[in-house]
Amino acid sequence: MNVMWISMVLMLLLGFPFMVTLLAPLMLFLGIAMPQINMQVVIQQIINGFVPPSLVTVPMFILAANLMTSGKAATRLIDMIRVFVGHIPGGLAITTTASCTLFGAVSGSTQATVSAIGGTMRPMLLKAGYSSPFTLGLIINASDVALLIPPSIGFIVYGVVTSTSIGKLFLAGIGPGILIFLLFSTYVFFYSKINKIAILEKASWAVRWKAIKDGFLVLGFPILVVGGIYGGIFSPTEAAAAGVAYALILEGFIYRTLTFQKLVKAILDAGIVTGVVFILVGAGQVFSWVISFLRIPQQIMPIIIGTDPTQLQLIIVVVIAYFVACMFVDPIVAIYVLSPIFQPYVVSTGIDPILLGTLVVLQSAIGSATPPFGCDIFTAQLIFRRPYVEVIRKTPPFVLMLVFSTILIILFPQIATFLPSISNV
Repeated sequence: MNVMWISMVLMLLLGFPFMVTLLAPLMLFLGIAMPQINMQVVIQQIINGFVPPSLVTVPMFILAANLMTSGKAATRLIDMIRVFVGHIPGGLAITTTASCTLFGAVSGSTQATVSAIGGTMRPMLLKAGYSSPFTLGLIINASDVALLIPPSIGFIVYGVVTSTSIGKLFLAGIGPGILIFLLFSTYVFFYSKINKIAILEKASWAVRWKAIKDGFLVLGFPILVVGGIYGGIFSPTEAAAAGVAYALILEGFIYRTLTFQKLVKAILDAGIVTGVVFILVGAGQVFSWVISFLRIPQQIMPIIIGTDPTQLQLIIVVVIAYFVACMFVDPIVAIYVLSPIFQPYVVSTGIDPILLGTLVVLQSAIGSATPPFGCDIFTAQLIFRRPYVEVIRKTPPFVLMLVFSTILIILFPQIATFLPSISNV
């Protein structure tokens, strides 16, 4: 196992693509430590990772997000929010946070949110007087809310791995997402007042009504998906299909920004991203199988949590494990590898799987923006072409707020469990 972990870290440091970093050390380990293993069994395990029907929602939500981002949905959404809050202290930063939260309900992807919202908002934030590190820290951390607001690929993967209701997980992410938005907005409000950041002129109601008219239909996407699931009208799979149809109608026939070339590009990009996601899913499935085959959970878990852990002890261990893991590996892989280790203890202690799923995905979101290898850090580097140190310099306050959100959800689980408990899912 040491050979596998050392080679994985070396490949990460040398800049190999993450898929190669994940699979190559695993193949090396199997070849050295388990030469008796039939590679056909390994391939079968990879394929088993793709079998769950719920995973069909992944390419559909990715395609819907691509269709929405191919036009001016992000710009319309930003304008609609900015005209209402731009004139208060921290207005532009609050606009960024709100736009990331709402656009997360369109894209379901932190990276897409960093690109779509960050690409538009960062020049405006810099012009207003915010420092470059602050804008980068704000954008990548606010974009993490996309992992909590449905549709969320993180919730889909967790639901598949643990056989938890994806519809209930979607609803459970709304409360924590709103909580994080409020914490971030409060912080940037006082930060902007203290640093005397310029504010925008207050927009007239004529301008506001026009912005609402132009941008309100963008919110129809999350309303359709969440409302359909909440009301028991759609299953998550059906909601994904409805989301694609809505995106096609909105961008193609109402906004008329979707050309044939953009449609083809959106489909091809969705295929590429889906391929990457499914490779990670397959690799995670193999990792999980190897760990179970070697009985590693049975060896390490009693040492970590004892023989009779309480619910709180187990929750704390799970939260720390996912937080640390997602600082180094993709959240999808962390969920696939760690969930089978903890699942028997979760069942035996009676922890609410919806609550735990919310906490797990929240840690995935935090880890995605936390050094050393948070994936959103590298996304921001690539998009904004800024050095690594500059990207991470102002992230600590936001990470602390995300950790505080985790503590609040543990102390007050109704933040996550209230909507699922009253839904028809």
